[in-house]
Amino acid sequence: MPDMTDLLKSRRSVPAHLMTGPGPTAAELDELLTIATRVPDHGKLAPWRFVVFEGDARHAAGEIIERLHVAKNPEADADRRAQERGRLARAPLVVAVVSTAAPHPKIPEWEQVLSAGAVCMLLITAAVAKGFAANWLTEWYSFDPEFRSAIGLAEHERIAGFIHLGRSETTPADRPRPVVADLVTRWSA
Repeated sequence: MPDMTDLLKSRRSVPAHLMTGPGPTAAELDELLTIATRVPDHGKLAPWRFVVFEGDARHAAGEIIERLHVAKNPEADADRRAQERGRLARAPLVVAVVSTAAPHPKIPEWEQVLSAGAVCMLLITAAVAKGFAANWLTEWYSFDPEFRSAIGLAEHERIAGFIHLGRSETTPADRPRPVVADLVTRWSA
């Protein structure tokens, strides 16, 4: 197991289509989700929840994605339809992190949304620390109201991300990272 600092400095996303099984067991997923909820949460609102896609549920959700895509793109050929149908079947397990942010008298919605993003990142970090491959994706269907409704989201709920979990036989190449000095301003009075 890598040192936490080394893990954070070397963490990389594995493309979902390169993931293999097995994914996390039920007990491992429970542990990962428990860890993921240990994020800053002003007001202790827990403004997020999870929808898990595993086994045949990944394919059933993929059929919904394909149907919605074809309704918007009737010219879609068989290859594109198959791509859409397979969106949630690329990895052994997919967790949708759902932002449940809502108006609150003391806690700004923006803080609630950021907390859901922190859940996504902590879920990925915990998964990598446990030896899994992980990738955070938000593709077009994340923003589609019909898809959100079809998977049981309320009108105000949004998908913060689909976290794809599996295994990887290779370490992906790192991508160019920003130069931190270019991003820092030191404020003074």
